Amino acid sequence: MPDPYALDALVGGILEGSRPHIARAITLVESKLPAHRDRSRELLRELATHTGTDTVRVGISGVPGAGKSTFIDALGTRLVDAGHKVGVLAVDPSSSRTGGSILGDRTRMGELASRENAYIRPSPSGNHLGGVARATRESMLILEGAGFDVIIVETVGVGQSEVAVSGMVDTFLMLALARSGDQLQGIKRGILEMVDVIGVNKADGDREGDARVAAREMRIAMKLISSAEEHRIPQVLPCSAYTGMGLDELWKAVLDHRADLEASGGLATRRAQQQVDWLWAMAEEEVRSSLHRSESVQAVRAGLEQQIASGQLSALEGVQELLSRWRQDVINSGAELFRL
Repeated sequence: MPDPYALDALVGGILEGSRPHIARAITLVESKLPAHRDRSRELLRELATHTGTDTVRVGISGVPGAGKSTFIDALGTRLVDAGHKVGVLAVDPSSSRTGGSILGDRTRMGELASRENAYIRPSPSGNHLGGVARATRESMLILEGAGFDVIIVETVGVGQSEVAVSGMVDTFLMLALARSGDQLQGIKRGILEMVDVIGVNKADGDREGDARVAAREMRIAMKLISSAEEHRIPQVLPCSAYTGMGLDELWKAVLDHRADLEASGGLATRRAQQQVDWLWAMAEEEVRSSLHRSESVQAVRAGLEQQIASGQLSALEGVQELLSRWRQDVINSGAELFRL
């Protein structure tokens, strides 16, 4: 039986835009098997010369109910109709108990999913920072290698996922709603300090007036946050994924932000810093995985957990025991414990 992850076949298929090969490659980079991680590194090295700064990378987030998937469906369809190739990486929240995910984003992006020049990949978030799938960065590079010139990363909602996504895209777009308290987030600097463009969604029917008022209030809030001269004030625009109102203006705001980055040299700086951040994210993930793979750690794990749960041992003492055993495994097995 032929190897489904044969490197030459995968690279050739990706460069030709073959959807089965793209899907297989993303499955490969999502795998936690050491052999697959070795192969995925080889794959990304082969694709490196076919990726670059031409692709527009956009992160989209917002509170639950803001209409993120519907918005991406409407915007992505317009972009495809305008001649773009659009890839969507939708990170679906995983259950902390079972690890399962619904992965229903394609059903909410039916129009876009039916287009030949669109590719939608829902991925389970697993236990990684803020619900952003570990392999999202690698998946972006695969889509770039396949010729997609717009890549959209949809987060699972407002929270730590924004920190992770803003560290892998060029423009971070947040969807807000009128009369939901979103406009008050301007006082909470944490989230909106990362935002580059804001869309007040569901500005249709009786809610259009409220959306315009909310957009105006949020513009004022953003001026307070971005008061320093060197900070670009994000554009805030009302929009409707249902009617299409404001979608073209929002996309222009995304392109304007990217143009400003390119003109100032900020795009190159941002992507260089993202590579550094990626380095440390992968290193931290590998240390975490190594700890869980350690045979010495696994040998005492159940007993330590019981002692800590019963109060016989403090968590601090348990940590010292685990790390001591893990370090000994590292010393004994050398580099074998670390397999990216």
